[in-house]
Amino acid sequence: MCGIAGMASMVHADLELVRRMCKVLVHRGPDDDGFYSDQHAALGMRRLAIIDVATGAQPVYSEDNRIVGVFNGEIYNFDELRNALLAKGHHLRTAGDSECLVHLYEEFGVDLAERLRGMFAFAIWDRERQRLVLARDRVGKKPLYWRSDHSSIWFGSELKALAQDADMRREIDPVALDQYLTYQYIPAPWSIYRNVYKLPPAHVLVWERGEVTVNRYWELDRRQRSVRDQRAEEQQLRELLLDATRVRMVSERPIGAFLSGGIDSSAVVAAMAMQSSAPIKTFCIGFENSRYDERHKARMVAERYSTDHHELVVTTNLLDILPRMAWHFDEPFADSSAIPSFYVAQLSRQHVTVALNGDGGDESFGGYERYALMNQARRIPVIPRRLATVFNRSGVLMSERSASGSLLRKLGRLMTFVAAPPSERYARLMSYFTPEQRAAIYSDSLRDLLAGVDSYHLFEELFRKSSARTDLARVLDIDTLTYLPGDLLVKVDITTMANSLEARSPFLDHYLMEWAATIPSSLHVCNGQTKLLLKRAVAPWLPQQLLRYPKQGFGVPLAAWLRCELRDLVYDMLTDDTARSRGLFRPSAVRALLQRHMRGDDHSVRIWALLQFELWHRAHAVSSNAIF
Repeated sequence: MCGIAGMASMVHADLELVRRMCKVLVHRGPDDDGFYSDQHAALGMRRLAIIDVATGAQPVYSEDNRIVGVFNGEIYNFDELRNALLAKGHHLRTAGDSECLVHLYEEFGVDLAERLRGMFAFAIWDRERQRLVLARDRVGKKPLYWRSDHSSIWFGSELKALAQDADMRREIDPVALDQYLTYQYIPAPWSIYRNVYKLPPAHVLVWERGEVTVNRYWELDRRQRSVRDQRAEEQQLRELLLDATRVRMVSERPIGAFLSGGIDSSAVVAAMAMQSSAPIKTFCIGFENSRYDERHKARMVAERYSTDHHELVVTTNLLDILPRMAWHFDEPFADSSAIPSFYVAQLSRQHVTVALNGDGGDESFGGYERYALMNQARRIPVIPRRLATVFNRSGVLMSERSASGSLLRKLGRLMTFVAAPPSERYARLMSYFTPEQRAAIYSDSLRDLLAGVDSYHLFEELFRKSSARTDLARVLDIDTLTYLPGDLLVKVDITTMANSLEARSPFLDHYLMEWAATIPSSLHVCNGQTKLLLKRAVAPWLPQQLLRYPKQGFGVPLAAWLRCELRDLVYDMLTDDTARSRGLFRPSAVRALLQRHMRGDDHSVRIWALLQFELWHRAHAVSSNAIF
């Protein structure tokens, strides 16, 4: 596990810049660093040593030193790849996974990523062709940012690495800001800055003598197969999960697991315990507010498998942690569960260097309540366009003018939901600011810049292009391509790497995901019940009481925090001269939003999004980043 950075240029590569880029990534790799440079390329890395601790230094080289590579992540099939490469006559100098990349490039060129089972972001420099190859794993576990001009390209594991270049303009992209306020994160390929991009998951970028091409190398096939023997499917799922967990338990450093008390993390701990000769170390975060506390669920699993269990109740002053998290999150990020994620990573790092988790189980097996709603919504007949327009306008007015939680507001939301096509229904379910709410809070200048921009178009395009044939499978596809890599995996990557901890996710094994993608929708969600097949498959592994609990999520008492502990901070940061001077939001609309929340309406997610943007801006942005 590492942080990588570098550049290639038709003119001159700047090694000192790459050294600075790597210096701000030291939390990703506190154990070692390594650099390569020639006239046209400079590569660097910071290493967190997990596998091949003794000889696994980077960069890695081909036999003739023509091919150079730096790598972030883990390749779980590296033994198989090494044996195949040795059989073809390659000479490997190390015993780890990183060196496989340069030899695979010699064999397969830019198609090498398809041979990898794991989580990764890597860069390969071909000195002879003056070609730089960047690639990212199938689902986006490991991040990679890049920017290019007519003669050079720069890349890094984090945006702050690219920002070490004084020539990089930190100019806010209004479309990215609009996406952020819609979804609480910025989806790939956008970044918060104009002309700086995220390489999307499952994509390879090739820069060759100034020309950039980006191509996709993998996607899930959502065409469903028939299932005759459900018990056989349950057994196959258990075997796939056991195998995905087994390959992720390979480590020369101490290993453990996050245990939230949910089905997914509990199943992973069970799979680990069944394949380990020593007790598994497990880690759980709780809150004094019982509504958000799942420690009692986690203890059921910990006791069943006699794990070495560790707990922490979050009571730390939020005013201390929020600026630190804003620095680590290089872009505005408004998922408040990043706070408990940070703390569980911090707790885990005191005992282990690697932690497995349950990420991906919901997206592959239909775990969210919104999936049940979308599944039921398929029965809603298509409403004529004129009537749909009336429904939508009336619903928006009722929602905006009614109290939080009131019957009128619920009815208004139902009317807008019914009036919309399926892709927009789902986009509205996932929205934090609706189009109407964003328009109300934006300044006139920002509204002008965003004229004609529709943040819901992203979901519409993905919905249309999906290979799935049911609305439920299509929204699973959308979440796998957006919410999973843009929110959940960013949250875990940033919070674990901030604590120099490696996170691994068995449910994101691409063999398991490919198999799950073909399961009939009725085995995911049926009659309002979610995650049917997975629950039945892991039922023999888990306490029966745990299976009956409703899904809780990794939430925090956000509304109460904003009315109490964070009240002064919120008012100070969102209404002071610094915030107003940006010219992005209407001060009167921001203050009205705060007042409505303090009086009892729940606008916590929207206020939190504005607060996180302001915290990010003060941590990272500079005076030259105006968008007007």
